[in-house]
Amino acid sequence: AGWFRRLLHKPSSVESLRSSHSASSSPFSSSSAKSSRSSPSTSLATSSISLSPVSAVDISASDSPRWDKSYDVCICHSEGDMELVLELVSYLEGQPESFRCFLQLRDAVAGSAVVTELCDAVQNSHCWVMLITPSFLQDPWCRYQMHQALAEAPMANGRTIPVLKDVDRKDYPRELRSIYYIHMALQEKSFRQIRDTVMRYLQELCRSSTKSME
Repeated sequence: AGWFRRLLHKPSSVESLRSSHSASSSPFSSSSAKSSRSSPSTSLATSSISLSPVSAVDISASDSPRWDKSYDVCICHSEGDMELVLELVSYLEGQPESFRCFLQLRDAVAGSAVVTELCDAVQNSHCWVMLITPSFLQDPWCRYQMHQALAEAPMANGRTIPVLKDVDRKDYPRELRSIYYIHMALQEKSFRQIRDTVMRYLQELCRSSTKSME
C-alpha cells in the first residue's frame, strides 16, 4: 500500500519540477534554446543566468548598487522602430520598480557629440536592450551601438538583452550568438520578459554586493 501511494504522488512532483524549470528559463526565446543544443558554447555561456536562483532582494534600497549607474536600461534601436521603443520605455518606466531608461532622442544632451552621448549611456547603464529588426540590421549606427555594448560586457551575463522582431533566426547577428534572445511574437509577453530579465540582473547584482560585504 505504501509503494502504491508513493506512485500516485509522483506525477505532481514531476509537474512541479517542469513548471519550476519553465519559470527559470522564461526570459529567453524557446527557439534560441533549441538552436543552442547544437552549440555547446552557447549553452555554457548562458546557463548560469537562466538557472540562477532569484530570491526577494530590494533593488531600490538606498544603498543598492543599482544607483551606481545613471540608468537601468539603455535601449538600442533604429529610428524606424521608434513607436515600438516608446511603448517599451513607457512599460518599463511604469513598473513598480520605475526602471530608468536611456532613450537617445529623449535623454541625450543637446549640443553633445552623438558618439560621446552613446558611449556615456552604454557605460552608465546596467543593461542594454537591443531591438533587432530588419531596420536595425540595415543600419550601421545600430551595429556600432551593439559593438559598444558588447565591448562593455563581452560575456553573456544578463546585461545584453537581444530582442528579435520580424527577423529570421538565421539573420541573428553573429556577434550575439553566444547570447539567448527574446523572440517578440506577442508584444505584452515580450515586454514582460524584458522586465524580468532586467530585474533578475539587478537582483543578482544586489545579492553579489551583499555577499562581498559579509
